[in-house]
Amino acid sequence: MIKKRSVYFLAVALLSVCLAGLWFYLRVFGVSIYPRNGDAVILIPDGARWLQVKDSLSAHLDIGNINLLEWVSLRKHYPQAIRPGRYVVRKGISCNQLINILRGGRQSPVTVTFNNIRTLYDLAGRVGGQIEADSSELIAFLADTGRYSKDGFSRDDVISVFIPDSYEFFWNTGADGFYRKMLKEYRKFWTDERSEKAKGLGLTRKEVSVLASIVREEATRSDEKPRIAGVYINRLRRGIPLQADPTVKFAVNNFTISRVLKKHLLIDSPYNTYIYQGLPPGPIDCPSAEDIDAVLNAEKHDYLFFVAKADLSGYHNFSRTLGEHNRYASEYQRELNRRRIFR
Repeated sequence: MIKKRSVYFLAVALLSVCLAGLWFYLRVFGVSIYPRNGDAVILIPDGARWLQVKDSLSAHLDIGNINLLEWVSLRKHYPQAIRPGRYVVRKGISCNQLINILRGGRQSPVTVTFNNIRTLYDLAGRVGGQIEADSSELIAFLADTGRYSKDGFSRDDVISVFIPDSYEFFWNTGADGFYRKMLKEYRKFWTDERSEKAKGLGLTRKEVSVLASIVREEATRSDEKPRIAGVYINRLRRGIPLQADPTVKFAVNNFTISRVLKKHLLIDSPYNTYIYQGLPPGPIDCPSAEDIDAVLNAEKHDYLFFVAKADLSGYHNFSRTLGEHNRYASEYQRELNRRRIFR
């Protein structure tokens, strides 16, 4: 009788141990963690400690037993190996899976898109916040020419590195990382074919970007960009000042000007292409791939002038002679006067 009772208690004890082990196994390796609302995005900044990570996890995930999660993290030495980044939890996972994702740095990239950029400040404002680096960090980096002068760029022309498009980054990208990735993309963009076309025009890559920035500001219709580019290339080849109004607007730091007046043309700036011959020191905005390709594939013609059409359609009249150009310009000025657009 005593023997049977001992066997019974032993069996109960073994069963309890097995059930406890099963419970523990299911808690650690079974699904027990769920996003609270849709996909949970966990942002872990550089230098984060375990307590900070734990608070972030608790805020975005429904965790059955936070103490158990902490136990798993300690056994896997995660608090000593925290890796910053952006981690997305899209469905229920186990404690073990979550710590493996975080410890392995298996983060999800972010798509950073920027376009219609005029200045480095615009760029920093658009990108800052989409990655860990904020706008002030990006501006501080770009203000320090020593960070990129060895790559052949100056404060005047470094904006040409950032060709507007959509790019994938890891969230924990700093200012230097952002620049390095964009420099890699810039060099990838400049294929042998594009480089040969630039050489055929007698322009460097940076000079193409400068001219493309002017074309971008002049053209409101994409199909006119190659023709406008052709006008400027003709003027460069003949040693005629570009006399591009957008460069004057850049010089006076006011792109809202509708009419460039004589007082604007007197501004003494290397960006005033009415005074200084050739291309200005750097781009006057951030040209897109379309703008750059418009220059590289500039239309071949003998036009030397262009002015907006009087119907304000966004298209231009192109001329070979100054007399013809002045007639078109007068029509345009009369229409601006009729509409009482004086500045």
